[in-house]
Amino acid sequence: MRRKRMPPIPVVIVSGFLGSGKTTLLLRLLQEATRHNLQSAVLMNELGTIDVDGRLVNATMQERQIMEKLLDGCICCSKKSEVIGSMEKLLAQQPDVIFIELTGVANPEEVIDMLTEPQLKEKVRFHTILTTLDSYYYLEYTSIFEIDRHLVRTVKRQVEVADIIIVNKTEDMKETHKSKLLKALHKQNERSPIIFTTYSEVDLSSVFEAITQLPKAGKYKKPLFNIVSPAQPHKHDQHPAHTETAEGSYSRVQTSTLPVHGAIQAKKLEKLLKAYHPYLLRAKGYLPITGKDGMYLMQYAAKRTEWEKIEDITDCYLVLIGIDLPVEEIHEKWHELFRETATQQ
Repeated sequence: MRRKRMPPIPVVIVSGFLGSGKTTLLLRLLQEATRHNLQSAVLMNELGTIDVDGRLVNATMQERQIMEKLLDGCICCSKKSEVIGSMEKLLAQQPDVIFIELTGVANPEEVIDMLTEPQLKEKVRFHTILTTLDSYYYLEYTSIFEIDRHLVRTVKRQVEVADIIIVNKTEDMKETHKSKLLKALHKQNERSPIIFTTYSEVDLSSVFEAITQLPKAGKYKKPLFNIVSPAQPHKHDQHPAHTETAEGSYSRVQTSTLPVHGAIQAKKLEKLLKAYHPYLLRAKGYLPITGKDGMYLMQYAAKRTEWEKIEDITDCYLVLIGIDLPVEEIHEKWHELFRETATQQ
């Protein structure tokens, strides 16, 4: 008796530049999946060697939700060979939907291309790309941001291939800035809806209605949103921003982990991070703050810093992501912050 073939699992890709709200959006997707009684799986990719965002997601995942992580590299390049194995682990749990959260420097097209590999093409089906962006600094990253033009092209491509564009951090946005941003986004993608919001607060019901309406067997109906054709096979030498070094990091986009030696003064840390703009693209980690109890999640992007009190975290660290960062200099100034705090106590 021939075994009945299971229908391919829909895959939703969460894309967007560093610090634009991807993980917050992923958390909302997981909540919405639970509301629709869907078992969801997550493949999360982080550039750093230490998991920060994954811990946030793990803390909120329900019993029927599962996750695989790819750390210390980008899914497009150094982690490309591990994608199929991670996806097969998720598929073994027979989820109803798979969410893939990319790093901020990944091109979604290349991930779609991976889904057509022989081991996966009959088991999964690309469904939707959701792209988040930072309303304050998107125009800077795509115009005057001259550090790495290849990275700028990737940021633009994240918008061009999106099925839904989610513009975060819109509080206090002036109409003139909004008009300029809309003009730029429409130039790059005139077919997809653009949603202005904060903290990825968006109505996701349309995404899940398209998933829940899919038949349990046989062919899927056409998704609600437009599907972008997969990219041409990726050649590593066409992705200069991801060139690997012998140490396993990137030649330009690099990560560094700073150890925490005690409580830190929040204002002095923020001043230190801002001093390396625009080379420092992202910083995130768990830190104790002088004068306050407990542990805090610190997130920095585009000269903006957010602090959130976190429960049940014992190990502390700060992960930096940037381009051509003077790592030794930053480490020395980092240690100096703790020496200054110690002498003042």
